[in-house]
Amino acid sequence: MKTAFTILTILFALHAQSVSARTYMIFSVAMDLPMGEENEVLKKNFYVNIGTNQGVKKGTLLDVFRVISVLDPYDNRKRVNYRVKIGELKVLEANEDAAISVFHKNKADVPVLDLDKFIVGDHVAVNVD
Repeated sequence: MKTAFTILTILFALHAQSVSARTYMIFSVAMDLPMGEENEVLKKNFYVNIGTNQGVKKGTLLDVFRVISVLDPYDNRKRVNYRVKIGELKVLEANEDAAISVFHKNKADVPVLDLDKFIVGDHVAVNVD
């Protein structure tokens, strides 16, 4: 009985070490080539490193966040980070650990951003609204 308990303890410890918080993000963006036509709308695919293992499937909405880092010159050069929701993506296809998504909507009330479109490195999370 003691051996079984020891084995279970070791397995639990190994499992606990393998489970960790992970940041999911946009890792690639692909878009149509501009053809110079009037009122042309360029479509973009956003590739994210979150998939069916995390409960994502076709139609899932993903919140997109940008981390804004600001230096506080009055507090020993302390850096303050804000994680701001800037919009949503909609999943078109998903496999175990990645998904293809498209723009769904921008959030209206966001701070001024250097780039207001979704970019590689923006964080994503499953929308729970």
